[in-house]
Amino acid sequence: MTNTVSEVLEFVRENDVKFVRLAFCDPFGVQKNISIMPELLPSAFEEGIYFDASAIKGFRDVTKSDLLLFPDPSTLSVLSWRPGPGRVIRFFCDIKNPDKTPFTQDSRYILKEMIKRCRNLGYTCMIGVECEFYLFKINEEGEPTLETLDYGDYLDIAPLDKGENIRREICLCLEEMGLEPETSHHERGPGQNEIDFKYSDALSSADNMMTFKSVVKAIAARNGLFASFMPKPLKYKSGSGLHINLSLSKNGFNIFKNKQGEHSHVAESFIAGILEKTPEITLFLNPIANSYERFGQFEAPKYVSWSHQNRSQLIRIPAAIGEKVRMELRSPDPTINPYLAFALIIGAGLEGIEKGLKLPPAVDLDLYKIDESVAKNLVLLPNSLEKAIELAENSQFVKSVIGEEMARKYIEIKKEEAKLYAEAEDKDSFYKEKYFRFM
Repeated sequence: MTNTVSEVLEFVRENDVKFVRLAFCDPFGVQKNISIMPELLPSAFEEGIYFDASAIKGFRDVTKSDLLLFPDPSTLSVLSWRPGPGRVIRFFCDIKNPDKTPFTQDSRYILKEMIKRCRNLGYTCMIGVECEFYLFKINEEGEPTLETLDYGDYLDIAPLDKGENIRREICLCLEEMGLEPETSHHERGPGQNEIDFKYSDALSSADNMMTFKSVVKAIAARNGLFASFMPKPLKYKSGSGLHINLSLSKNGFNIFKNKQGEHSHVAESFIAGILEKTPEITLFLNPIANSYERFGQFEAPKYVSWSHQNRSQLIRIPAAIGEKVRMELRSPDPTINPYLAFALIIGAGLEGIEKGLKLPPAVDLDLYKIDESVAKNLVLLPNSLEKAIELAENSQFVKSVIGEEMARKYIEIKKEEAKLYAEAEDKDSFYKEKYFRFM
């Protein structure tokens, strides 16, 4: 959507809009919003809407607490699940200082800057995500339980799959909001589902990811269920991943496109850069202590490696031809801040191109069944939040992409989280109280 301000204001007048939500993302991937009346929208575009940044974890302290939200007119969406009369619309916003300069710790701004860098090098990065989530029943008090909606398995159908109608409702709602769902199905875990939507440019894809999670939560709640994006809500069942598919184009041509069964050297360097930097950016791809319960089982990676089609790898090249050829990064999970994650992934790939990195040989093995003689030659992904923090803190690359102040604040808060986790005697209770109700 490429609405201008005047087109948005005309839409508001002609479509009985009663409430306007101004949405943004905190550093940890949580969507926040302020609601305003439509009469205030012209002023919001012109002057912004103030909010207390000291109340947003990781933003500012009380000494300089004012920031402004400026709605991005191109992100207009109607929240179709909201009851009438009158429509509710939502914009994603850019965050600015009182002097209207960009707030450099706004993760949406950080991704925009990376997109500019990509464009200046002559490339456009397209991203599509495959997001998994669980559906749980709620109790009489309306609180989520750990009882799953069903006991179906991968690609099951009704009656084993009881999430079919929920997924259909989610997909229809997403369509009404301008997203393009492509596939949906029951996943491996009981009550686990996956919905994939069409790839887009990096900024739109990050916005879409935020929209997707809010729609899933809202539609589940409307049906008396609780949707969880926690990476490992059930200890002995499949974890929920967020597979990120990336391709790179130059002059409208997908450079990942096969040429007689080979990749381009630029595409290989892009992949090599992401392989090299993934351990350093894992804190932002797998941001919570529970994230690390998922690695090394149920098709979640454990090592830094790549291969074609192989689902035990960190990066796989899916079977595809022509313009659909891409790479798939399999370590991230749905608790990411997509703006930060996408900026870091693209930045890693661009650094690989700039340095002309060589792609190491593919590891064409089932990495869940390898012996020690093979494993000892592979780099491990960090296996804990504490280890991921250590790698990120020592990474000049992370600071160069997200800024030193953002990195410092983010890591400081994550260190406190890791400390609380280490001190918790009952880890399962910690997960439930800290994450399950809020993810």
